[in-house]
Amino acid sequence: MKRFVLIVASLLAAAPALAQAPAAGGPRVPASRAEIGLSFAPVVARTAPAIVNVYALKTTQRNNPLLDDPFFRRFFGDRGGPDVPGFDMPRERIQRSLGSGVLVDRSGIVVTNNHVIDGADEIRLSLSDKREFDAEVVLRDPRTDIAILKIKDGKADFPSATLGSSDDLQVGDIVLAIGNPFGVGQTVTQGIVSALARTQRGITDYGFFIQTDAAINPGNSGGALVDGAGRVVGINTAIFSRSGGSQGIGFAIPADMVRVVLQSALAGSKVVRRPWLGADLQQMTPDLAEGLDVVRPTGALVQNIFPGSPADKAGLRAGDLIVTVAGLEVDDPDAFGFRFATRPLGGTVDLGIVRQGKPVTVRVALAPAPETVPRDEVLLQGRSPLSGATVVNLSPAVIEEMRTIDAVKGVVILMVEEGSPAERTSFRPGDVIIDINGTPIATTADLQRITRVPARSWRVTLQRGGRVISALLPG
Repeated sequence: MKRFVLIVASLLAAAPALAQAPAAGGPRVPASRAEIGLSFAPVVARTAPAIVNVYALKTTQRNNPLLDDPFFRRFFGDRGGPDVPGFDMPRERIQRSLGSGVLVDRSGIVVTNNHVIDGADEIRLSLSDKREFDAEVVLRDPRTDIAILKIKDGKADFPSATLGSSDDLQVGDIVLAIGNPFGVGQTVTQGIVSALARTQRGITDYGFFIQTDAAINPGNSGGALVDGAGRVVGINTAIFSRSGGSQGIGFAIPADMVRVVLQSALAGSKVVRRPWLGADLQQMTPDLAEGLDVVRPTGALVQNIFPGSPADKAGLRAGDLIVTVAGLEVDDPDAFGFRFATRPLGGTVDLGIVRQGKPVTVRVALAPAPETVPRDEVLLQGRSPLSGATVVNLSPAVIEEMRTIDAVKGVVILMVEEGSPAERTSFRPGDVIIDINGTPIATTADLQRITRVPARSWRVTLQRGGRVISALLPG
C-alpha cells in the first residue's frame, strides 16, 4: 500500500512537466489533483435537457391462429365466445416501441431515427423534466434513418442542443452517449471515438458512421452522441452485438448528414433534396486497381453515366476513379455518397479523379436529380393483386430517392399497405411494373386503368434487383 501511495505521489509531482511535453493545444495528462477530479457534469447539464424519450404506438391486427380454421369460426365466430379461454382476444393490439430523440430547436423540432417511429399511429415524447407531449412527423428519410418530429404545443419554448460538425472529430476524442436504454430512464455513458467513416455496414443507404465504444443499447436509438463541448456530433443508430446489448461497438449518424435532413424539413420540403451525380459507382478491388495501374485499391470507380446528368456535363467518363471530394479522401462509393450528399445545393464541387493513371480535377455542379416526368402518384384499388400498392412514374429524382431501381423508365411501387392484396402477393417497394396481361405499362395512368377491370387471372411482369420476373396470379 505504501508503495502505491508513493507511486501516485511521484506521478502527481511529475505531472506539470509531463503536461508541458506535448505540442501546444495537444492532449496532456492531468497536472494536479484538481484536474484529476474534473467531471463531465457541466456538459451533461447543458445537453441532457434537450434529450427526449420517444414512444411510438402502432395499431396492428392480431388473429388467433385457431380462428383461421372454418370449423372453429363456425362455432365461435370471428371473436370467439366469452366462455372459451383465448378466443375473446381483441383483433387489434397496440405495439409500442421505445427510442430517444434530440431537441434541436426551441420551437420543438426533434431529431430521431426513422426506425423508431416507422409505421407509428401515435408518437409521444417525454422530456427530462417529466413533461409529455404528442408529436407529429415533419419529414422521414429512410435512406439516412433520420426522422424530424415537431412537438404539438403552442408554447414553443423548449431546451435545445447545438449541432456540431462531425468532420471536426478525431479518433480518440472523448464522447458521451445520452438516451434511454431499455427504458430505464435517461442515461449518460462515456467513451471515445473508435473510428470514423465506417462504411458498408448495411444500416442505411448512406453508410458512413462514427464508431464509438460509449455504451449504446436498445432504446438509445435516436439519442445524442455529444463531444466535450456539449455539441451533438452524431445520432446514435445501431450497435454490433451478439447478445443484444452493448459490446463496445456502436454507430452514430454524423451530424453533417443530420443537418442536411433537418434543413430540408425546416424549408418545408416533403423529401430530402441532395446533390445528384448521375453516375453508377463501383467498389475498387486489388484486381481492379492492378488493371487500372492504381497504387491503392481505394476510391469509387465510375461505371455508367446518366445522359445529361451533372457527371455527364462535367466530363466524367466510365473508368474514372474518384478519390477525393472537395479535397477530402473517399475510400469507396459509400464514402463518396456521404461527402457528395452533404455538400450544399447550388454551386460546384471539385472531384479529384485518376484517369488512365494520371490525376485530374473535375468540377461538378451541385444540383438535385430532376423529375423529367410528373410522378402522378396513385394508390391502386379494386380487386387486382396490386391493390394497396402506391405507384409513381420513374424519373431520375425517384431513382435517386429509392436507390434500388435499375430501370430508367416505367412505373415503380413506392410503398405497399400492410395487409393489402399487394402485400399478400409479395409485391415490394422498388418493383418496376413492366407488363400486365400482355399490355406494356408506361405510366401510372396505364396501370390504374388496367387494374380497375376485374380479371380471372393476372400475368404480371416486373423488374426487381436487376432481374425480370413474370408471375401468373389469380383474379
